[in-house]
Amino acid sequence: MNIQIACDDARLPGQQQMAAWASIAMDAVGETGHNEITLRVVDEAESARLNQRYRNKSEATNVLSFPFDDPPGVATQILGDLVICAPVVEQQATEQGKALNDHWAHMIVHGVLHLRGYDHKQDTEATKMEQLEKEILDKIGIPDPY
Repeated sequence: MNIQIACDDARLPGQQQMAAWASIAMDAVGETGHNEITLRVVDEAESARLNQRYRNKSEATNVLSFPFDDPPGVATQILGDLVICAPVVEQQATEQGKALNDHWAHMIVHGVLHLRGYDHKQDTEATKMEQLEKEILDKIGIPDPY
């Protein structure tokens, strides 16, 4: 896992901890041969720019997932990129009364599941994804985030 810290925030989990959460989430859904992730921790401005560019939404968001598709005839181990906005994660944890590290773990698990093809656009997909998130988080001692 490649971790890029592109913001000033002293309240981030350790990089080994972030990598461990991602690894647990990947293990929970099985191997696909693609297991390399770049996790970029950003500020609100960068999150808002990316959210505008790729989702046509002008505000910063907690996590963005960018799955990688191997080019034809080229096999890689790249699963994709996660971009997590530290200030949004911290604000949400405070508003929702959650421990900050617990919310970080949830955002990383959530992002990894997106990279593995899970989504929450439809109610049935959302239910399946949320259940899997709860199971993964429970394995690492984090209470139901919902």
